[in-house]
Amino acid sequence: MKTNNPVFNKRFAEMAHAGTSTGTMSIMGTVDKAAILFFMVMISATYTWNRFLDQSAGVSGLMMLGLVGGFIFALATIFKPQWAPVTAPIYALLEGLFLGGISASLNYAYPGLPFQAVGLTLAVLIVMLGLYRFRIIRVTDKLRSGIISATLGVFLFYMVNMVMGFFGSQMSVMTDSSFLGIGLSLVIVGIAAFNLLLDFDFIEKASAQGYPKYMNWVGAFGLMVTLVWLYLEILRLLSRLRD
Repeated sequence: MKTNNPVFNKRFAEMAHAGTSTGTMSIMGTVDKAAILFFMVMISATYTWNRFLDQSAGVSGLMMLGLVGGFIFALATIFKPQWAPVTAPIYALLEGLFLGGISASLNYAYPGLPFQAVGLTLAVLIVMLGLYRFRIIRVTDKLRSGIISATLGVFLFYMVNMVMGFFGSQMSVMTDSSFLGIGLSLVIVGIAAFNLLLDFDFIEKASAQGYPKYMNWVGAFGLMVTLVWLYLEILRLLSRLRD
């Protein structure tokens, strides 16, 4: 099967088929694992959130641990999908450390903003699931290629901006609250939302083709990566609108 999530490539699919596991992947199995990952994110995010509220306890170290560690375990899950039952939960816990810290800091600057972002993220998830479930939007090869190309474009854009930051310069459109900056945030939020369609399509087709049972964790991991990205972009958009 051709994989649909941009973080999964042809080599990833070949490794998945090559793995050994008792049982096969299923949609409900993936949903269960996604719920577990979401719960784990919330646990660690709550921890750093509470640490932030305690002004005597810094969270910058925890946030850095979550950001770097989450990235490492995300790569481990992508290149070794057989490890997903272990690496995906660790990724969720680490990512929660980062999300809790950044959410708490933004809540301090913009009271209530993270709760709005969580609500909007869940709303987008439900809407995109409905659009996919009732085939209002069909994941065709053309749509898939367009979403993947747009996602890679956003990734390269972020990389260029990060490299510029190393030299003390960044694109103002990434940080200001101009109409152009807000428009860019809206576009990126839209791209992240459409990536959910690719996640749903991957989960449905991989389940139908009898992928090994551990792929439930991989499908849940891919969905969680997209939701984290979507949440962060919605946070960025709402903070710009507040400004």
